Amino acid sequence: MKKIFLIKLMLGLLIFFIAGSCNNKSKNGDLKKMAVVISTLNNPWFVVLGESAAERAQELGYVAHIFDSQNNSAKEAEHFDNIIAMGYDAILFNPTDADGSVLNVKRAKEAGIPTFCMDREINSRDAAVTQLLSDNFTGCVKLGQYFVRQMNKKGNYVEILGLVGDNNTWNRSSGFHSVVDEFPDLVMVAQQSADFDRNKAMDVMETIMQANPDIDAVFCGNDAMAMGAYQAVLAAGKADEVKVFGFDGARDAVEGIADGKIEATVMQFPVLMSRTSAELADQYINGNRDFSSKTPVEVILITPENVKEYLPEN
Repeated sequence: MKKIFLIKLMLGLLIFFIAGSCNNKSKNGDLKKMAVVISTLNNPWFVVLGESAAERAQELGYVAHIFDSQNNSAKEAEHFDNIIAMGYDAILFNPTDADGSVLNVKRAKEAGIPTFCMDREINSRDAAVTQLLSDNFTGCVKLGQYFVRQMNKKGNYVEILGLVGDNNTWNRSSGFHSVVDEFPDLVMVAQQSADFDRNKAMDVMETIMQANPDIDAVFCGNDAMAMGAYQAVLAAGKADEVKVFGFDGARDAVEGIADGKIEATVMQFPVLMSRTSAELADQYINGNRDFSSKTPVEVILITPENVKEYLPEN
């Protein structure tokens, strides 16, 4: 009896695994594929986003390939051309431009390939199946409130924006200003884009400081730019005078808060967003069509008071 039970159990498991394998095969017998299209891999935060999405897709039984758009909308369009031609089953997508990327998603939809946006938004409610987005506005309201307290409601500050075509840039800026603009003694002396890029932010900050020597703080639209701005402030010998604020929760920024270099950041959760996107794509491929157009993901303000809870393990 025991032997018969073991044989039945083994047969059952074999059928289960065969069925699971078949679910992830296309009509011609090939394994199904997910494309992971990332705005840029020249930023560790987006590397985590892309690799986590591909890893989860592979765990679910798909072949997964990562495409780097290099913050170039033309290259992004080329990726979609190739993805459509190669017959991918789903796209996990981090757009380069809120308006410009809509056409690519619509072309994929017309070809029968569903798209799931991660972190960055496109300005369409029906092109993508759903968009998993951090609550950028609310996160920067929290950051703005902390900024006001740290500045004692007065001082000159700079804002370094991300990509001007990305909704995240303006949602973060709007959340921040919805608080800070209520305090007339907090004066923004300069606002300039650095495209979410660390080196560009360092150059931008150096230039701004030459024209505005009396700066008390800088708010940056992501942590890569915050670290670049900090390098410029440090090189100018003003690290003890200029407070630096960021957004993302990147490892070097969180460690910078612990070391007293950075004042605060807002932590996003790229692994959660990307893995969830892959799981939703898998559900869609397997017949689920019940999705909301946007799925918000909570963010957390990181300051010296709570940074120990979020320091990465070595």
